[in-house]
Amino acid sequence: MAPSTSDSQGRVYLDASSGPMHPAARETLLSAVDVGWADPRRLHAEGRRARVLLDQAREVVAAGLGVRPPEVSFLPGGPVALSSALEGIRYAGRRRGGRTVAGAVEHSAVLVPAREIASREERTELLDEVRVDDVGRVDLNAWRSALEVSGTVVAALQSANGEVGTRQPLAAAYEACRRAGVPLVVDAMAGLGRDPVPVAYDVLVGDARSWGGPAGVGVLVVPERTRWRRPGAATEVEAGRTDVEPVIPLALAAAEAWQQTQTSGTAVDDAAAAAELVARIRAAASNVPDTVVAGDPRDRLPHVMTFSCLFVDGEALVHELDRRGFAVASGSACTASTLEPSHVLAAMGTLTHGNVRVTLPLAATGPDRAAGVDAFCAQLADAVATVRATLGTRDL
Repeated sequence: MAPSTSDSQGRVYLDASSGPMHPAARETLLSAVDVGWADPRRLHAEGRRARVLLDQAREVVAAGLGVRPPEVSFLPGGPVALSSALEGIRYAGRRRGGRTVAGAVEHSAVLVPAREIASREERTELLDEVRVDDVGRVDLNAWRSALEVSGTVVAALQSANGEVGTRQPLAAAYEACRRAGVPLVVDAMAGLGRDPVPVAYDVLVGDARSWGGPAGVGVLVVPERTRWRRPGAATEVEAGRTDVEPVIPLALAAAEAWQQTQTSGTAVDDAAAAAELVARIRAAASNVPDTVVAGDPRDRLPHVMTFSCLFVDGEALVHELDRRGFAVASGSACTASTLEPSHVLAAMGTLTHGNVRVTLPLAATGPDRAAGVDAFCAQLADAVATVRATLGTRDL
């Protein structure tokens, strides 16, 4: 039986960027613990069985992504896979330079290491954070110009933003990369399994949590055509793309979740239903005084949205909504534990404080999500008013 978006105390879970896991994937995970524990590189029966299971998981995910199984590697989490994707492209092109081009709203796994490299070497030109417009979409003219700078060896762009939902113009961005001879790493962690699979990339990254899989499974796709090399000594693990052995039960659970959410048009139907629910939340937030709803209202992920309220502290609003039974997030999507202002909203030039981020679960993990959204919309304005009254800002 699928878990509910609301628990027995009537709580509504609207922060599904990290779960919950698809019920079928959970069952697979529990079963696989007893059969997939051996080292898949061993020649004994248990090792051979583990190898078969790992290969099966890889084949399922590869088929869903439209690539060959050897091109897919399992790494310990999406952010790890994203960092590895960039590191491998950068190292492979080190003789041509070390410059990175990235959208200003990229994941911290892209921006933080690139900033650190530029700072350490005292060369600010090693990172170009390309500006975005007021909905978070990268400026293609600025993107093309950045790619033409000598020494550029890698570019990074999201398929869509996990905070405001805006999709990026991947086809045009990839064509610009191709013309400039710069490989493109596409971060699809926010939308893989909930949005069409990107096809314009040189390296693709995903996270199993986005399609109802378990935490701890990042997917790194390195097509045969792409020049990629991991720094350091070569390993035999995952085609030499990591030195951390994949946890086979987790990989099997990720594959099961993929099968469950992508078969028979399930993903398309789920996305359409989620988009309608997000539209309700966007409308409800828009009706709250002094509130800005971020991101493109149409060309966007179906299940993600963010709004920001003037004269409201984001942490206080999250706590007030939590008190009323609604679990939501605040701050930047990739550094939410810090509750720091969102670098995404800052890059868009919109309100950075008092923000709330909603990520809807899959229907399979939240069968009553529509009722939860209706309840959230009904209480949102009063929750904001309560926080403003508490802070003494209601009449500003």
